[in-house]
Amino acid sequence: MTTLPRDQVRSMMGEVLAAQGKELPAEDAALLETIGFRSLDFSELALRVEDELDEELNFDAPGLRSIETVGDVLTFIDQLQQA
Repeated sequence: MTTLPRDQVRSMMGEVLAAQGKELPAEDAALLETIGFRSLDFSELALRVEDELDEELNFDAPGLRSIETVGDVLTFIDQLQQA
């Protein structure tokens, strides 16, 4: 399976936020709550990744609850691509 590099997923995350007039901070430690990245935004990011890969990602809701930072999102997407 093809995988997207972390910086490409980060760029896509920035595009999701930019569409709402928000900015993605440079730090992976930035809290999602602080930057206004919500579950709907995560869903949009996941769909963009799936479109780019032309493959469906399989993830469960409980795993999403532990995501709190930009880095958590990027790591989670990395892990989904490896699964």
